[in-house]
Amino acid sequence: MNNLSTLNINNKNLVIRVDMNVPIKGGKVLDATRIEACLPTIRYALEKDAKILLISHLGRPTEGMPTEEFSLKPVAIKASEVFGQNVDLIESIDDSRIFKGSSSIQILENIRFFEGEKNNSSELGLSLSKLGDIYVFDAFGTAHREQASTHSAIINSKEACAGILLQQEIDALTKALNKSERPYTAIIGGAKVSTKLELINNINEKADHIIVGGGIANTFIKAAGYEVGTSLFEESMIDVAKDLLEKGKVILPKHIVTSKTFEGEDVQQKAISNVGKDEMILDQIVNEEIERVITYSKTILWNGPLGVFENSLFSNGTKNLSEIIAKSDGFSIAGGGETLSAINKYINKDDVSYCSTGGGAFLEFMEGKELPSIQALKSKFK
Repeated sequence: MNNLSTLNINNKNLVIRVDMNVPIKGGKVLDATRIEACLPTIRYALEKDAKILLISHLGRPTEGMPTEEFSLKPVAIKASEVFGQNVDLIESIDDSRIFKGSSSIQILENIRFFEGEKNNSSELGLSLSKLGDIYVFDAFGTAHREQASTHSAIINSKEACAGILLQQEIDALTKALNKSERPYTAIIGGAKVSTKLELINNINEKADHIIVGGGIANTFIKAAGYEVGTSLFEESMIDVAKDLLEKGKVILPKHIVTSKTFEGEDVQQKAISNVGKDEMILDQIVNEEIERVITYSKTILWNGPLGVFENSLFSNGTKNLSEIIAKSDGFSIAGGGETLSAINKYINKDDVSYCSTGGGAFLEFMEGKELPSIQALKSKFK
């Protein structure tokens, strides 16, 4: 697979698919993390005197119906600030200003405004691929989607390559997936076992320990024969959870935090054997066993919180977990929106070896699947 360093990009026009799907409120970007993640690729391209046209989606607008709510105007303003130079917004693929004008960086209006993006239109993909000399894919967070800007444009381009961020993602995740040092511990949280079953099964073959959190932990607690009251769990996944428990790698919490409501009525800390029928498990206590396992791990994969950390009453489990990971000497990799929110809330992001920008893409990669965009890039390398 080609990357920026393997191609001659001097004075070339680069069309770069990035992921700038950022939260916006009142016309202002609330979190510029995804914009900042593009910096290495942008800087490298500018050093080579290349001109740049960025492509990104934002939210889920109706195709063919541009609206102010989903416009990339606030993104262009914030990107200008982050990149240290003006980023011009281009409204149309047919705009005569593309790669012209005073600015070396332009951004096309929300790609999801264009009909054919979601259904991987070959026509739209071809149009995007012809806009510049090289099509650069640097949006790992969308690499699992087979759409016009993430797949067809790559296939139709004369030259295509991976951006620096994408290459970093592939290298870090491959290390955790196939080249991990032992002991290897995976922390898998979230609402449902069913959404992460493939990940758990794949990791179960590689990891030495699996720590479960959130609704996923509740399903395992129920499978182990304990009462979970009114907690979120999946009845249909009980047998699957039992099979995984029998393999001996899943570590259940010994003590948890319960409440009768999400708002915090009658909050109690108790053993998992003492949950009442009218109580919900909303957090867990990180005990000495879990701390010891993480501390001595050489590889740590983290995806999903341990509890409902958005509420301070149920945040200690996730907070303590993040602090233990931050102090660890092992290679740690984290992915998923809630996980990154917890990291930004409780610790220094730099204390985690690698934070993936992907959500669904992160999960599918760690499940062992080849992502459509990466597959397309590999097909261009001959």
